[in-house]
Amino acid sequence: MLKLDQINLSYGEVQALWDVSLEVKEGSIVALLGANAAGKSSTINAISGLFKPSSGKISFQGKDITSLSPNEIVEEGVIQVPEGRKLFDFMTIQENLELGAYNKRSRKNLNKNLKMVYEMFPILEERKNHLAGEMSGGQQQMCAIGRGLMSQPKLLIIDELSLGLAPILVQDLMSSLVDIKNSGITIFLVEQNVNLSLQIADYAFVLENGTVTLDGTAEELLDNPYLKKAYLGI
Repeated sequence: MLKLDQINLSYGEVQALWDVSLEVKEGSIVALLGANAAGKSSTINAISGLFKPSSGKISFQGKDITSLSPNEIVEEGVIQVPEGRKLFDFMTIQENLELGAYNKRSRKNLNKNLKMVYEMFPILEERKNHLAGEMSGGQQQMCAIGRGLMSQPKLLIIDELSLGLAPILVQDLMSSLVDIKNSGITIFLVEQNVNLSLQIADYAFVLENGTVTLDGTAEELLDNPYLKKAYLGI
């Protein structure tokens, strides 16, 4: 579904990505793992069109999207849930969700998609008229995911789901990602929490210093001696 081929990306004279190649197969959860400043956010920002690679190619469903604008990439069905949620705190939960349905494909199905999000996250319906800034971190993350789902994504990219959240909330949200996958939406999960990510992922890539150093199925990586020592403390 998604393919990155030899992507290089720089911020001025500082190179963030070095020949990054990876694939996300349709109907799967693929994790991009790595420590802070490994290049994970740079990778997904390149996919979303926020920063343009200096070289390489990004394809989505066989179409070259490397040079497309962010809004054109959204219209293709690639939706990013950004790190830190990026909600509008002064707007209600429902207003934040409705903003997700601004693209042409999803606008006509706003009510249907809203019902689906509320069924997945009932607390959001209970508090739909509350300001987003009044919600807990976990509820804000549910809202951010819900906003992404309102756009009717084909591929949902989630950046640092676990950031600042209690472990039990992270486990619940990870379970929700499995439900989203089972509904037919492909997920590209960008995470520092290696252990929890590999519990739900079908395949994963490890990024270090802007380079893919390891990849494999979740089972293969959980058995990898280097990954165990470097990221799981085993």
